[in-house]
Amino acid sequence: MTTTSRGFTDEVRARLEVEAKEIIAKYPRERSALLPLLHLVQAEEGYVSSAGIAFCADQLSLTKAEVTAVVTFYTMYRRRPGGDYNVGVCTNTLCAVMGGDEIYDALKEHLGVGHGETTEDGKVTLEHVECNAACDFAPVVMVNWEFFDNQTPESAQRLVDDLRLGNDVAPTRGPDRLCTWKQASRVLAGFPDGHADEGTQAGEPSLRGLRLARERGWTAPDPGALPPRPADDAGKGEAK
Repeated sequence: MTTTSRGFTDEVRARLEVEAKEIIAKYPRERSALLPLLHLVQAEEGYVSSAGIAFCADQLSLTKAEVTAVVTFYTMYRRRPGGDYNVGVCTNTLCAVMGGDEIYDALKEHLGVGHGETTEDGKVTLEHVECNAACDFAPVVMVNWEFFDNQTPESAQRLVDDLRLGNDVAPTRGPDRLCTWKQASRVLAGFPDGHADEGTQAGEPSLRGLRLARERGWTAPDPGALPPRPADDAGKGEAK
C-alpha cells in the first residue's frame, strides 16, 4: 500500500474521493460542502491534518489557506490528534453558576489534563466549551456532542472513568449508545449511523413551558397585528 504525496494512501484517498462526490452533489455550490468534507477527513484521522486540508481544497477548487481559515474558525474541528471521547464541560454563564466550573476543575484534577489535552491512554480529551443550548439541564457535559445533563463533579468523574474502562455509556438524551469521535465526525459528514431517532430528544424541563402555554391558552402574537416600531415610522417618514 503506497502513500501519496498528499498524505493519504491510494486506497484511502480513492474511497474519500467517492464519498466526497456524494457529499458535494447535495449542494448547489460545491464550496458549500466544505464543512461536511472537513468532518469526513476528520472521521478518517481523528483530526483535520494537513493532508485533510489539502484533500478538501482539491475537491472544492479552494486554496489551502481558504480551507485552513474555516478549520481554525470552528471549534468542532481538531487540528491535532485527540482522544476517542471529547468531554466538553460547559462553563458558560448558567452552567458555571450551577456548578460547571467545579465540574471542570474536578475533571482536570481527576484526569491530570487541561483544556484541549488528552489522557495518556488516548481515551479522553478534555475541554471547556461554550453554551450548547441545553441551559434547561445545567450543568451540562457533552461527550462527542451528546448530552449528559444535570451533572455533578462526582457523576462527571464516574462518566470519564467508564469511558476509559470501555464500559457502556448512554447519553441522557438522544441515541442509546455513545459513538467514538471518529464515528461522530462521520455522522456529521452526512453518513447516518441509524441511531438518530433513538431516545428522548426533549426532556421535561424543555417541555414544561410548552405544556403551560397549552394549558393557559397562550399563543405567540400575530406578527401582522404588532404596532410598527419607532424606527420603521422614522424610515417611512424619511421616504416620503
